[in-house]
Amino acid sequence: MNALGPTGPTGTRIAEPGAIASPPPGDARDGRTGPSGGGGGALGRVVRAGVGRRRVQTVVMVLTTLLAVAASVLGAGLLVASQGPFEQAFAKQHGAHLSAEFDAAKVSSAQLAATADAEGVAAAAGPFPVASLRMESAGPPGIEPPPVTVVGRAEADQPVDQVNLVEGEWATKSGEIVLETSARTPGIVVGSKVEATGPDGKAELTVTGIAESVGESADAWVLPAQLSQLAVSGADSSYQMLYRFDDADSPSAVAAGKKAVSAGLPDGALRGAQSWLDVKQIADNNVSAFVPFVSAFALIALAMSVLIISIVVSGAVAASTRRIGILKAVGFTPSQVGRAYVGQALIPASLGALLGVVVGNLLAIPMLNEVETAYNTSALLIPLWIDIVVPLAALALVVAAALGPAMRAARLSTAVAVNVGRTPSEGRGRHVRGLLARLPVPRSVSLGLATPFARPARAATTAAAVGFGALAITFAVGLGSSLFAIQADGNPDSVGDVTVSTVGRPGAPERSGAGDREAPTRGDEGTVPGTGSRSDGGATGRDEQEGRGAPGTTTGPQDDVKPADPAQVEAAIKAQSGTGSYFGTGKTFVSVAGVKGGTPLVVYEGDAEGAGQVMVSGRWFSAPGEAVAPARFLQATGAEIGDTVTLTDQGRSARLKLVGEIFDLGDQGMAVRADAASVAQIVPDVKLDHFTVDLASGEDKGDYLDGLNTQLKEIGGVATSSDDSRTSTVIVVMQSLIAMLTAMLVVVACLCVLNTVVLDTRERVHDLGVFKALGMSPRQTVTMVLTSVAATGLVAGAIGVPLGVALHHLVMPAMGRATGTEIPAVSIDVYGPGILVLLALGGVVIAAAGALLPAGWAARTGTARALRTE
Repeated sequence: MNALGPTGPTGTRIAEPGAIASPPPGDARDGRTGPSGGGGGALGRVVRAGVGRRRVQTVVMVLTTLLAVAASVLGAGLLVASQGPFEQAFAKQHGAHLSAEFDAAKVSSAQLAATADAEGVAAAAGPFPVASLRMESAGPPGIEPPPVTVVGRAEADQPVDQVNLVEGEWATKSGEIVLETSARTPGIVVGSKVEATGPDGKAELTVTGIAESVGESADAWVLPAQLSQLAVSGADSSYQMLYRFDDADSPSAVAAGKKAVSAGLPDGALRGAQSWLDVKQIADNNVSAFVPFVSAFALIALAMSVLIISIVVSGAVAASTRRIGILKAVGFTPSQVGRAYVGQALIPASLGALLGVVVGNLLAIPMLNEVETAYNTSALLIPLWIDIVVPLAALALVVAAALGPAMRAARLSTAVAVNVGRTPSEGRGRHVRGLLARLPVPRSVSLGLATPFARPARAATTAAAVGFGALAITFAVGLGSSLFAIQADGNPDSVGDVTVSTVGRPGAPERSGAGDREAPTRGDEGTVPGTGSRSDGGATGRDEQEGRGAPGTTTGPQDDVKPADPAQVEAAIKAQSGTGSYFGTGKTFVSVAGVKGGTPLVVYEGDAEGAGQVMVSGRWFSAPGEAVAPARFLQATGAEIGDTVTLTDQGRSARLKLVGEIFDLGDQGMAVRADAASVAQIVPDVKLDHFTVDLASGEDKGDYLDGLNTQLKEIGGVATSSDDSRTSTVIVVMQSLIAMLTAMLVVVACLCVLNTVVLDTRERVHDLGVFKALGMSPRQTVTMVLTSVAATGLVAGAIGVPLGVALHHLVMPAMGRATGTEIPAVSIDVYGPGILVLLALGGVVIAAAGALLPAGWAARTGTARALRTE
């Protein structure tokens, strides 16, 4: 230690925190400094020297600005870039804001044509005859292709929904059909033959073109005359109308338009309708789920940036009071002094902002790839204006945060600044120190507890930074727990102890227990919070695993797999020792008015009530004619709990009352679930393909699987543990992003504490020498320094944890709404008392981690050197 300030291990002088380098020698009026010369060159050297010497503070500001800008660029970029392709393609095709299906027995084509003049309708197309047909193709044994929505339409070019022909040409005569891209079977090309069910058997059609309807108005198109020949005998006739509205930017606006077009029609004429917002939501599904939590991290990072930069600049001013006086004495104006401190914050912040833009764009690449695949577009990038506006806005916040303490430095009187220097005000915190000395704790602890009261404003802002760190950790733990809970809760078929499938895989192992998962799974597995994308044609989960894809598709590899006889599988389950209870499920596809393509229908045999399915609202079905459905189905059909929906297939129909909303992420949230007896009149031949088994009390699952698979091996089925599940790739990406953003926030909070403790320790280095002279050991010195931040960390953690819980409870429902899913409370309430206590202690850990380095420096400082410091 020397008279000029503290020294490092080698005896070289350590720059004061926040010190501004002295101006070069020379007259204040020589053109380099002072009012006459403008001070540009000297001021720049002062700023650069200050940035170079304050390395810790510089790193803190670079990191916090980098994180804030990266998260903001990512959140805003995903929101804008993911919506761009759909909206552009939709506008180019004049897509339908509302696709409506009307009962031809209750309304005429002339009446429907007149709805084009309804209030709020900008354009309309139709009426077109529409029917739900099954188009046959080769597939795995026992699996029937789902129905497809076929529209009779003479031309692709219409005022609404100008279908884009991707290949071939439009159908011009009977026997021809145009397929929508999402309904295209693998291997189907222009000229291929497909079979559609007609009143006199199967009719062969030639594929003349492949077209794309961004609004998802149909699966296929034929001439109107051809459709009448294909219609199933006894089936109700329907018309399709396509509308564009003057205002369709919100669900309420679309609902108002729907009400307007159906106002003058007979009751029951409107069978169903599909909003373009539902189609858009499915298209943007997985990317939309990222936006709420990334935006939350961005706001946390921005708040921390403002706090930390304020702390750093304020600390620099407090630590350099005497130097500020010297700068003024040699000719620097108050304005130049203020600009110097703003500049010292702006330089590292600019570097952090630049790096943040790069990091944000890199993180967006895997998520935007999904949108590229869905719309077959060229490489998507975050818009340039976001890369410009976000960092500029962040730098504006930096300037605003630095301006207050910088102007305080500018207003300091030269004489007062030179004389006072960096000596703390007399008596600051000493009264509190005296009170704490009376506590029955070691003196090093009481001294540490009193330290924050010497600089209460600095302690408060440091506590805020630590509190944001605790908030981020709490938020991240909740997000991670909820995401895993959502994946488990969102698969209604993953209940019970054991799942038995009738569709085994060639060479499937005898045992498929936990960790040995080679047999096909139950599927219907969602991502988070939604599943699939526009490009998957609506096939997800079990469909993909069993060879059932988009309408009429087949995957090929399982064509040689013969499903086991469900009766034999059920007999094996009954005969197996350890079986408690069980129920079976089968899956098919039916038609619902207004919904394009086939709607998945899962039928149950046996008592499935109370099996563990998660209900968002209402209850599980318990009587004939009752059903449950997920949120997206309710949105797509406009139905509510208590309403009745009509399912149709091959001219047969069944009316089901919706008694509950189930949390189901499979099949794009469109699967209806009901008892087999309730839908026997429309799908009498559905075969059970899965059985869910609950084991008897005390039964070992591994032994049970071994015994049951021994029986099933001969008949082709396979049993697996119900808790075997693959983690969604979307969840993996989310968890990785959450972990990275949280780690960066915690590191920034630790560096903020480090910066504060360095300032406090160096300001009190003379006091430290006195304590050492009176007998304070290095261990006691470390204890004193760590205690000075531990109390602050404890208070900050106690405040940050409940704020993190509140943020989590706000963001999770927003993620669900962004993907058209209502997330149940059980998947959100993931914080237990023990976890909350541990999270509250996270503030202490963050504070202690940041204080360790300066505590070690204080412990190693020699007594004589400390006492010689002014």
